[in-house]
Amino acid sequence: MKIVFFGTPQFAVPTLEKLLNHSEFEVLAVVTQPDKRRERGNKLTPTPVKAIATAHNLPVWQPERVKKDTETLTQLKQLDADVFVVVAYGQILSSKILNMPKSACINVHGSILPKYRGAAPIQWCLYNGEKETGITTMLMDVGMDTGAMLQIATTPIGLLDNAQDLADRLAAIGGDLLVETLLKLSRQEIQPIPQDNLAATYAPLIQKQDYGLDWSKSAIQLHNQIRGFYPNCTATFRNNLLKITGSAPLASVGDRNLPSELQELLHKLPDLSNISDRPGEVVSIVKGIGAIVQTGEGLLLLREVQLAGKRPQSGWDFVNGTRLTVGEVFGAGS
Repeated sequence: MKIVFFGTPQFAVPTLEKLLNHSEFEVLAVVTQPDKRRERGNKLTPTPVKAIATAHNLPVWQPERVKKDTETLTQLKQLDADVFVVVAYGQILSSKILNMPKSACINVHGSILPKYRGAAPIQWCLYNGEKETGITTMLMDVGMDTGAMLQIATTPIGLLDNAQDLADRLAAIGGDLLVETLLKLSRQEIQPIPQDNLAATYAPLIQKQDYGLDWSKSAIQLHNQIRGFYPNCTATFRNNLLKITGSAPLASVGDRNLPSELQELLHKLPDLSNISDRPGEVVSIVKGIGAIVQTGEGLLLLREVQLAGKRPQSGWDFVNGTRLTVGEVFGAGS
């Protein structure tokens, strides 16, 4: 099966590697986003997908706008591929491109469709406190993740999973599921299933204002925001912005298990609702673990933070380094 691969970030790499290492597939070329300049040294950095493609001596095309790039469109047509595979490419494909392969354009999407169509399914499913997510392979059409579904693989979401943890797990699942999907399609063992548009939800691009923490929210809401938009959520600490990159809610977690050290902590705390009437106030400091902060409902443990210009550090190292004391108050982020 001759394949052209469209993809850009690390999330797409495991799927490309699965195709490259499978005897029944031949990757003819890779289409990825243009290289970007990174902050350190301002050097052009190849996309993760380009790095893998280059290591395998594959042709790599990086058009600014693929559906408007005449040269790339001509090259794609000339390849006469059986399938186009798209994994987090980052550009909308035109109907002209979707109709080029002999068999189909297949997308690997990071949610259980029709929920969380759009650019950030992993982040928003965590933000909304979902207990399960997955990968859907689907036939592409001109809509935003609206094509008929081929296969679905699911995975549970742990209470302390963040967007990076979940993306890594889903990326591996996606590679395996795509291989299975392609093989079954070639044997005509899959019947595409139309999506229920009435059940669809949308996962838009994350905006800067989504990162600011409001301590009047509940502990579980703040925790889901912190892990969903990892590692970028912010609070204010001593008039400076502080990133909160790891947390744990100490109330209202239902049947979802905390690690053993946090379970022990729960037993030591007599009240897990409201100790203070000031959201954002440090109400306790647990030796070896970190600070516990009052929220609008319940308590939130700060497991990992990042001071401006510094590397992330554990909640306990933050307490020691700043000489944080009970009674100090974190402000809202922006």
